[in-house]
Parts: sequence; structure tokens; C-alpha cells
Amino acid sequence: MLTMTEDKPLMVINTPLGAMDQLVKGLANLPEAGAIVKGTAIGHGKMALYVDVPPFGTGIIFGREYLNAREIIKAINLGETITGKVVETEGENGYIELSLKEAKQAIIWSEAKKAQELKTIFELTVRNANKGGLILDWQGVDGFLPTSQLKAEHYPKVPDGDRDKIMDELKRLVGEKLSVFIIDTDSQESKLILSEKNEGSAKNQKEVVNKYTLGDVVLGEITGIVDFGAFVKLEENFEGLIHISEIDWSLVENPRDYFHLGDKVQAKIIEIKDGKISLSVKALKTNPWVEAGGKYKKGDRVNGVVIKFNKHGALVSIEEGVAGLIHISEFTNEIDLRQKLELGKTYAFTINLFEPKTQKMTLSLAK
Repeated sequence: MLTMTEDKPLMVINTPLGAMDQLVKGLANLPEAGAIVKGTAIGHGKMALYVDVPPFGTGIIFGREYLNAREIIKAINLGETITGKVVETEGENGYIELSLKEAKQAIIWSEAKKAQELKTIFELTVRNANKGGLILDWQGVDGFLPTSQLKAEHYPKVPDGDRDKIMDELKRLVGEKLSVFIIDTDSQESKLILSEKNEGSAKNQKEVVNKYTLGDVVLGEITGIVDFGAFVKLEENFEGLIHISEIDWSLVENPRDYFHLGDKVQAKIIEIKDGKISLSVKALKTNPWVEAGGKYKKGDRVNGVVIKFNKHGALVSIEEGVAGLIHISEFTNEIDLRQKLELGKTYAFTINLFEPKTQKMTLSLAK
């Protein structure tokens, strides 16, 4: 039996879940983590919101997820329909743990993908400018409009190619509204690339792309650097993208540590798709996993440096460009992990999985 009020936590009598929830859970397949579900707000608790999610049972928004969406939750009335993203199928006390903020983001990126496919035109205001292009806001997401994707009347006409003068020209567009459409999305990288070129320009771009072949090594100029990679001008008004994962075999946190605007760079074409070219710099370097394949195997004891923490655990490098994960499940919790491992320090590990062909490695602390 469940009882609730607006000012008291939802109370559970005798069992972690009410009898109806127990029955429902026996009859319905639970939603998968990451699924978007709809439900009805049925109770406010201290730092918690309870949601009826038919046919799965009762969901809860609490802890960090509550804090992330507390302003939204304050405005939610009992009986109101809300949309949430499943964080944990069977969390604390058996409730389905939900996230409002992640659900909102998932919906936004789903809409962005659909808009990309439909080539929907948006009137967006230029919020900022950098030497690689313009930043526009689309539903709270930063959209990047590379210089190469500007219409001729907006393209900075600077005869000597002076970067400062180009920046001055781009700044003139801040505050103006441009008609743009989405040409690339990546929710994991929070990447939204825009263009204001018309269909005729798109056709011309495809003609340019047809000059290139997969595997070609090209020379270009760095024209834009963003968190997810760098844009390379291959021809006038045409750029390719070096994704952050294709810059180096080692972990790359910031592309700006590797490139500067105006740099000349050699890269290999690794994908040609939808009129776009993807480039790789690391493909021209020796793959360290090839040599590592002859040096390491499952069960080996190795020394490794902790180079990054993420939600799955810690990333550990055993040599330049060869890194693997020690999963958070090897520890009591995230606090325990960070107490036993410090960023930048070297520890002894045991290799649990080593697959150089797929560049996968998992580790555990050596006993």
C-alpha cells in the first residue's frame, strides 16, 4: 500500500514496493536503462518526486537527478504528466530511477536528428563568433556554423587571409538572424553543425567531394577548433572534420592542445558520407596497439598511470597510446575508487581482457 502527501515523503508499508507495483513488475517487462517513458506525478517527498509509470510501476527522481531538475520539479503539480529517462531499472527500494534533465536532452537531440533528415530551416540568432565560424543557439544547444558553410554574402572577404580581420568580419554578424539547417548531430559529443548554404551550394559541395577517394592523404589548413575536433579547409569554401578521437592514439582532452588556427596539417580521409569528409591524423601515425599486441596478454601484471575518471571507472595508460578501463564495479563505489586511485599516479594492475585488434583492455588492481 502506498500513501503520500505533497509535503511528506512517499511512505512504503511492509515492502520496498507496494503490492500493486509487485504485481505489475511480475507481469510487465521493465523498461531498459536509457528508455524515455511517460508517467504521472503522484507524490512529493523530501528531495524526491514519485511518478506512476504504467505499466512498469513507480518511478522516482531523487538525489543528483532531483538537484539537476529542481527548478522544473518545483513547477510540477500532482496529476501532471511528465517525461523521464530511465537511469536505473530497479534502483533503491526497487523504484525505477528517472532523470528529467536527461529526458529533455534526449528529446532535444532526437528532434535535432529529425530536423537534420528533413533539412528543416530555422531562423536563429548569432550569439557569438570565433575565428572558425559562428555560434548560434538552437533550443539551448550551441550550434556551430563553420565559415565554409556561410552564404557568399556573409563569407568574410579578407584578401590577405588575416585571421584578426576575418574575426572582425564574423563579429559583425553577432545579433543577426540567419536561416540555417542542421547538417550534423552527435548527442554524445554535444555536436550540432549548421549550414546556411542553399540547395545549389549543397550540390556544388557534392561535386567537390566526388574529387576525393577514401584513403587519400590530403593537406589542408586548420580553420576552426571546437571541443569535438578541428575543421580543415581542403578547398575554398569546403572543409573536412578531424574528430577528437582521430587526432592522436593517446587520450586527447582538448583539440586546442594539438592545433592552432592557420596550421597546415596532413590527414587521411577515413569516411566520405552525405557530402562530408571525415579525416584522421592518427591514421598516419604508427598504431601503438600493433606493437603492444606482441608484448601483453591476459593475466599479465603491468604498471599503469591513471589518466582519466569517467562514470564507468578510471582510464589507465600502460604505455603511450595504449589505455584500458578499470571498472567502477572493482570498487565499493566512486568514492572508494577515487580514494584508492589518484589521477597521474602509477599503480600495479592485472590485465583481465586484452584485444589489440579492437583496442580493448580491461584491468583490475594487482593483488
